[in-house]
Amino acid sequence: MAKKAKPNVDKIVKKVNKEFEKTSSQIESLISDALKQFDSLQHQVQDPIRKLLKEVDELREREMKRFNDEFERRMEEFHELQSNVLERLGVASKEDIRKAEKESKKESSKAPAKKAASSTKKSAATTKKPAAKKAPVQKAAAKAPAKAAVKKAPAVKAKKPVDKSNLTLVKGIGPATAEKMKAAGITSIDQIANPSPDDQEKLKAFSKVKGFSQFTAEAKKIS
Repeated sequence: MAKKAKPNVDKIVKKVNKEFEKTSSQIESLISDALKQFDSLQHQVQDPIRKLLKEVDELREREMKRFNDEFERRMEEFHELQSNVLERLGVASKEDIRKAEKESKKESSKAPAKKAASSTKKSAATTKKPAAKKAPVQKAAAKAPAKAAVKKAPAVKAKKPVDKSNLTLVKGIGPATAEKMKAAGITSIDQIANPSPDDQEKLKAFSKVKGFSQFTAEAKKIS
């Protein structure tokens, strides 16, 4: 009975070992399958997130660019409006004020010299001519207003030719808009005053600029 029991135990142990190995292999295969599924699931989750982050970055860049363009356009409109208001009010720029001050100082410095010269001439005339002769004095007095009238007559200045390449001479066009127009191919005021079909197409790009409808009329006034 003891000899028969021992082989049975060996068989049972071998059978248990086989079952254990089989079970362990199944567990390993299940674990590997689970890891594969986990990797695929991770990719499925990460790809949409990456795509979403990319779309968010692109949207942010587009909105920032649009904001910057809108800000620059508003600033250009503000500067153009400011320049128009100053022109209408007749307010001169700082450079013009400085030039006017320099010219006034030059004229004031020249004025005393002219007065001194005129006073010396008058004194010389009075010393040379005797007091008894009244007629020559009257003639000199009659001639003096004529000379003064000649001096007071304003000198006629020749008109400077208009620089038609300076687009800012057209009312409503500021420096920034003028640069953009030149970049688009509008380099002369004549192209705004009498635009060709090609120039009209180029000018349509500036239709949103304030006062665009009056550009042609204002350019015709200059040309």
